[in-house]
Amino acid sequence: MVGKITIAIDGFSSTGKSTIAKALAKKLGYIYVDTGAMYRAVTLYAMNHNLVSFDDFDWEALVRCLPSISLTFKFNADLGFAEMYLNGINVENEIRTLEVSQLVSKVSAISSVRKKLVLEQQEMGKYKGIVMDGRDIGTVVFPDAEIKLFMTASADTRAQRRYKELIAKGDTVSYEEILQNVVERDHLDSTRKDSPLIKAKDAIEIDNSDLGLNEQFDKIYALVKSVSSIN
Repeated sequence: MVGKITIAIDGFSSTGKSTIAKALAKKLGYIYVDTGAMYRAVTLYAMNHNLVSFDDFDWEALVRCLPSISLTFKFNADLGFAEMYLNGINVENEIRTLEVSQLVSKVSAISSVRKKLVLEQQEMGKYKGIVMDGRDIGTVVFPDAEIKLFMTASADTRAQRRYKELIAKGDTVSYEEILQNVVERDHLDSTRKDSPLIKAKDAIEIDNSDLGLNEQFDKIYALVKSVSSIN
C-alpha cells in the first residue's frame, strides 16, 4: 500500500468528471483541481479582450497576453470547493456560460496555452494528494498517476445533463443547441494536434450513461482504497 496518491480523471464534456472529482477530494481530504475551469478562464480573458469570437480568433495576440493572465483557485467553505479566480477576480459563474463552452475548445487547442497551464497543474500536484480532472491529465499532466479514470457517456445523455444544468441557472438555451455544442467539442477535443482527448492505455473507462452518482462514487472509491493506504 502507498500513502497519498494522484488521481487523474479525464473524459468528454458533461460526463460528471468534476462532480465525482469534488466528492472524491472531499472524502479523501485531497486537493481538487478543475483544469477545465483554467481553460475556461483563459477563454473568458480572450473574450473580454476581443481576441476570440465565433468568427475570429487572434490567437497570436492571446499568446502575447499569457504572461498577464494569473489563474488561482480559492476555497469557498460555503460551497465546499475551490472557485476559479482570473487576475484576482472570481469568475466561477462567468466561465460556466454556453458562450464560453462554445469557444473554449478553440483556445485550449493553442500549444502555448496548454504549455502554460500544464506546468501550473504539475506544480499543483507535485506533492500528490490531489484529484485533477480534465482532458489530458492521465496522458500529459500526470502520466504516472496511480489511478487514471476515463469518463464517458452518450452525447444525448451528456447534452440532457448540460441542458438541465443551464436551465436551472436561468439561462435561455435550447436542447438542440446544447447537443450541437457537445458533439462539436467532442470532435475538436479529440482531433486537436496538441494533447488530444484520448484514453490513456492504463486508464479505467467508466461509462456513466446509466449510472447514478452514488454508484459511480462507490465504484471509484473502491478503486482508490485498493491502491492507497486509506481504510
